[in-house]
Amino acid sequence: MGAGLTREPADAATGYDQVFAFVREQLLSGQMKAGDRLLPERELATRLGVSRPVIREVLRALAAIGVIEIRHGYGSVVRRPDFAELGDLFTMMLAQQGEVVEDVMEARIAIERQAIRLACARATSSDLAALGEALRRVEETVKDPQIGGDADFAFHAALIAAAHSPTLASLHAAIAVLLKRSHLERRERITSLDGIETYLVEHHRELLAAVAARDADSADRLLMQHFAIGTEYQRRAAAERDRSPPTS
Repeated sequence: MGAGLTREPADAATGYDQVFAFVREQLLSGQMKAGDRLLPERELATRLGVSRPVIREVLRALAAIGVIEIRHGYGSVVRRPDFAELGDLFTMMLAQQGEVVEDVMEARIAIERQAIRLACARATSSDLAALGEALRRVEETVKDPQIGGDADFAFHAALIAAAHSPTLASLHAAIAVLLKRSHLERRERITSLDGIETYLVEHHRELLAAVAARDADSADRLLMQHFAIGTEYQRRAAAERDRSPPTS
């Protein structure tokens, strides 16, 4: 049967809003958890004082965003969260903002600074091996913006994973589509610049070494240097484009 449900006093919300808010509260309060089956539509409708079509509409909306799974012949079940599935939704919502890639870059810095500190304390031997493999891919793809951008993203994703923080990992996964786009666009602009191999290889190597040494302060400092140098390369690339004569 379904998880324990309690009904809050009715308010002026519409039937849809009332049902959605009710289910949301059950999830936030922990009364419904992953794997729990919701009560049948008829019983939910009776308890909440709404029609069954309203219940179905809310359930379809929750299924669309990955909160529940509707199993025909069985009922609706709360799903385990998978924020990666929200990537497309975040992309469409954030893409309406100007300078979205740079804005996402600011969020990335905030996530990675905390993640690398946690990784220094929590990274396992498997995490370090994954980072080492990601570093090898970075080294091999320096001159290829597309593959290299993917390798760069994979290295930083491995840093997030090494933090063993479900919330940070979820936030990162939710904006992963935009982060990959950011990695690719930045790499396309700077790959031809002098000194890029040192930046892409040596800095990633130093980041891995700091994590392996469990030195959170050094890791944080190196990460901020890494981002600052990347920003400087972007400035240089833009200046060179401005100086280049227009092509016919």
